[in-house]
Amino acid sequence: MGAFEYTAVDSTGRETKGVVEGDTPRQVRQILRERKLLPLAVVEVAEREATRQRSFSLRKSMSAADLSLVTRQLATLLQSALPLEEALLAVAEQTEAPRVKSILLGVRSKVMEGHTLADGLADFPKAFPELYRATVAAGEQSGHLDAILERLAEYTESRQVLTQKVQNAMIYPVVLTTLALLIVGGMLVYVVPKVVAVFTNTGRELPALTQALISLSTFLREYGVVLVIGLALLGWAIARLLRRPGPRRSWHATLLRLPILGRLTRGFNTARFTRTFSILTGSGVPVLEALRISAEVITNMPMQAAVSEAAARIREGAPIGKSLAVSGYFPPICIHLIASGEASGELETMLARAAANQEREMDGLIAALMGLMEPALIVTMGAIVLIIVLAILLPIFELNQLVG
Repeated sequence: MGAFEYTAVDSTGRETKGVVEGDTPRQVRQILRERKLLPLAVVEVAEREATRQRSFSLRKSMSAADLSLVTRQLATLLQSALPLEEALLAVAEQTEAPRVKSILLGVRSKVMEGHTLADGLADFPKAFPELYRATVAAGEQSGHLDAILERLAEYTESRQVLTQKVQNAMIYPVVLTTLALLIVGGMLVYVVPKVVAVFTNTGRELPALTQALISLSTFLREYGVVLVIGLALLGWAIARLLRRPGPRRSWHATLLRLPILGRLTRGFNTARFTRTFSILTGSGVPVLEALRISAEVITNMPMQAAVSEAAARIREGAPIGKSLAVSGYFPPICIHLIASGEASGELETMLARAAANQEREMDGLIAALMGLMEPALIVTMGAIVLIIVLAILLPIFELNQLVG
């Protein structure tokens, strides 16, 4: 039995969409007719999702929040001794997102055909990353799928929390900067010309600051649209250039050398790598395979290459800690914890401790940066407004001196 997405029309002519389980599209059409619906299109979920993933889309198959929630619900139901197919059906019926529901029913149909859960997840690679699928496969092989899903739920939730922290931390600076640019731009384009026009009619030479403000205002009024379009095209060109491996690798290497951004880049990628490596090794995935999958969650190309090179050394018998330390990209405390775990046989525990340490350090660094950035933006905005006000007031002071 498979899951099929349908588009149908009811007796009032209103179009409806949904997901129905059935053996064949013909049977699904018959089910729809029995519900007094006229089927317009019936497509198997796996086939529809494969088409979506081949085509360009701004939406993900399943968001991080959806994946975290689905994993937690599955883990809870399986720990309650509910059969896997029934747990998948219950979670699918619980979700309010139509696409998530169709994906879960597609996975369930694969499981009901006799395949493993990992095989069912493999039909939807954009929704379930390789880390997720490999961990589930290890859990099924060991017979502890419920415990493995519990670990995965904790992992996806921690990843979601970390991502949410970064996004929340950026909201205030982005909003403040945008409003500041809009206010200053509006003053320069609309307010300044009307105020300064009074002084230009006097025929006297204006102060240098006022002349510079008039020039900037004139430039923005005449070429403001061209400037915005030019900046947008420049951003598009840079983004397109950074899609190429060579320029992207150079940019990522430059990021690692910058004082603050380099520390943030190393910290976030180290936290993601060690957390992923921990859950994979704890789930019984072989070390080399766990390293390969863990490297894929690293977004910085030089750090990703460093893990791949370390895997080659480990394959030849070198210790994990020393192999990762060669590049110099990973923090020393992380290397020491990994080496300690490797020597004591508690690699999983030490990797988790290294990940927690990096996440805690990044939380503190982000909080400190936000604490500095907010007053810095306010002071910068005040300085710009002060310059504009001075440029307007200087001619008034000169007129007052002449009158006096």
